[in-house]
Amino acid sequence: MVVRLDDSDVEKLRIAGATEVVADLMEASLMLASSTLMLVGVPLNRVLRRIRETRESRYELFRGFFRGMTDASEGGDQALQPRLHSVLLTAGAKAIGKPFSEINLTGSGAEVTALRRRNVKTAALAPDMRIEEGDVVVLMGIEAAVAAAEMQLLQG
Repeated sequence: MVVRLDDSDVEKLRIAGATEVVADLMEASLMLASSTLMLVGVPLNRVLRRIRETRESRYELFRGFFRGMTDASEGGDQALQPRLHSVLLTAGAKAIGKPFSEINLTGSGAEVTALRRRNVKTAALAPDMRIEEGDVVVLMGIEAAVAAAEMQLLQG
């Protein structure tokens, strides 16, 4: 196996004896696509399935290797799959001005994974950090959990 930046010399490398050529550019693109799909709310199992399918079709040697939670029945309820969901806090949202320690989202079942403020992502949230108008709170959880957390942030 050879790790290569791109696919420019795939045939030359195979003729030289490489069993598989893994392109850094391809893997970076898959990770970027995964993150983007999660941020727009595509359920985690669908993202993982799509990435696995892409890898299996691309890398002959790896066919059948990428197994995991998406190998179970594909007909599962999408509402029960974890997803990322962004909540923009506009004027009038009940959470504005309150510190994270006062907003108990644990009962909703959703988890705050990040906060974006003025286009800067903050992953480590301090309990005393106050929520401001224009903040985007990034939640992770099943559909019902992120919906409940969003209602709590916006309506209290």
